[in-house]
Amino acid sequence: MTGRLSGRAAVITGGADGIGEGIARRFAREGASVVVADYDAERGPAVVEQLCAGGAQAVFIQCDVSSRDDVFAAVDLCAERFGAVDILVNNAYRGEGPVRIERKTDARFDDALKMCLYATKWAMERALPHMKARGWGRVINMASLNGVNAHMGSADYNVAKEAVRAYSRTAAREWAPHGICVNVICPAAVSAAYRRFAEMAPDVAKATAAANPMGRMGDPEADIGGVALFLASEDARYLTGNTLFVDGGGHINGVPWVPDFGDD
Repeated sequence: MTGRLSGRAAVITGGADGIGEGIARRFAREGASVVVADYDAERGPAVVEQLCAGGAQAVFIQCDVSSRDDVFAAVDLCAERFGAVDILVNNAYRGEGPVRIERKTDARFDDALKMCLYATKWAMERALPHMKARGWGRVINMASLNGVNAHMGSADYNVAKEAVRAYSRTAAREWAPHGICVNVICPAAVSAAYRRFAEMAPDVAKATAAANPMGRMGDPEADIGGVALFLASEDARYLTGNTLFVDGGGHINGVPWVPDFGDD
C-alpha cells in the first residue's frame, strides 16, 4: 500500500476499539503496518482481519498495559514482524466509574498510574533503540481533558494522564537529537469510555456534546485519526513536546458536567 505512512510500522495500544481503532484504521489506510495491542481478544482479531482485508499489513496481540511484559511483547512483535518500530501510540486505558477524591483508594491510583504513566514509559523505553537506530521516530501519547479541566470523580485518571504529559515533554527534549518527536493528544471523541458514559448518563452526555463549541463529539477515525496521522508523518518532523487539544474547542471553557456520585 502507498500513502503518507508507507514503509512505516506502528504499535497502537488500545487499538481494538474507540480512538485506538480509529487511529489504526487511518494509519493502515495510509500504508502503515500496524500492531493492534489490546486486552480484548475477541474484538482485536476482528479489527485486524478488517485491516488486512483492506490490503494493510496488521497483526493483533493481546496486551494488558498494566503488565510490563505484555507491553514489551507488543513492541517486540512489531520489530519482529515488520522489521522496525517507527510509530508508537500509547492509548489504552480501562477504568471505573466516578468516585469522590477522598474515597479513592491507593490501589485505584496505582492502577491508573500503571495503565497510563508506566505503560507509556515501558513502551517508549522498548521502542527507543529501534527509533534511534533509524534516526526517526514518532511517539503519540493520549492524555485527557479530564486532567486539564479537573473533572470531578476521576482524580486517579486525571493525575495519571497529567503525568503522561510531563513524561512526554521530558522525553521530547531528550530524544529530539535522535530525530524522535514526542507529542500528546487530548481528545474528545466517541470512544469506548464515552459510550459507557453515555449509557450511564445519557442526558449528561447529550448536554456535554451540545456544550462543545462544534456541537458534537469527535469521530475517532476522521477527527482524532487525522491529527494522529499528521503527528506520525514527515510533516510533523519539527513539532515535538506539544499537547494538541483535538476536542472541537471543548478545552476553551471547560466541560460543565458534574457526576452523580450517588451519595449526596
